[in-house]
Amino acid sequence: MDTADIEIFLILAEELHFGRTAERLHLAQPRVTRVIAALEGQAGGKLFERTSRKVRLTPLGARLRDGLQPAYTQLIAAFDDARRAAKDKAGELRIGFTLTTQGEALTRLASAFEADHAGCRAVLSEVDLARPYEALRKGEVDVLVNWLAVDEQDLTIGPTIECRERMLAVGRTHPLAKQRTIDAEVLADYANTGFIQSLPLALVDAIMPRRTPSGRAIRRTQSRGIYEMQDEIARGHSVHPTLANVVAFRRDDIVLVPIDGLPPLPLGLIWCTGHENARIRALADTARQLRSRNGPQGAAAKSRTPT
Repeated sequence: MDTADIEIFLILAEELHFGRTAERLHLAQPRVTRVIAALEGQAGGKLFERTSRKVRLTPLGARLRDGLQPAYTQLIAAFDDARRAAKDKAGELRIGFTLTTQGEALTRLASAFEADHAGCRAVLSEVDLARPYEALRKGEVDVLVNWLAVDEQDLTIGPTIECRERMLAVGRTHPLAKQRTIDAEVLADYANTGFIQSLPLALVDAIMPRRTPSGRAIRRTQSRGIYEMQDEIARGHSVHPTLANVVAFRRDDIVLVPIDGLPPLPLGLIWCTGHENARIRALADTARQLRSRNGPQGAAAKSRTPT
């Protein structure tokens, strides 16, 4: 039974006339007749007594009407409320970010969104670096700013807000620390540490490739936390492929060296497909407008200086 069938039944229970019911609902009368016959089959008995002159509810029909009417009213009200919320741009939009994805691009986006949409407020919220999609799925944030390397059926990939150049985090005394740049092939010569067990696989593979461009295997090791990773890198026990302008590696004993041979990684918007609403669409529109004004190369150029 769907809502259209329920509506036909309830209108007929009110009108007690097949022709007027069909006219009121802009349906052909045979359609009304077929729906009522199907409902009577589901109910297990006659819902209406019909003669050539009169239609009236049976006791079973009256019982079904009394049970369905409040539920149907609540159902329609719930859908109306959802439709209003989906169309309403005003209100609070919770934007999630991680320790590695915060920065000027996110601040510019949030400010531009509020400037472009009166009545909207962007609330920034840090989410778990190792489990970035968890807060989205729990409804704790509405949209996530993260690396656009996503292979999740329930998530929508939105527009890019900037592209970040690839960097290698090494200890200050590491042999690579004094290099102006390194070739991506060098990654195969060292242990590469990261959150390989907790991060989504597509994201791990994008940040820490399994192989160099020539096909050499890269040895990947697991870090359980950001501070453990920082210590491993600073002491020269491992290296970590990362992106420019990641605040987690702004330490005197860690150096970021540009990597040649790996493409920049796009940073952008991600949201749960089933949670999309007018505010999320408005944020995506703002992101596209900013990207168009700045140009695709502008954001990448700004991120080349390691910090």
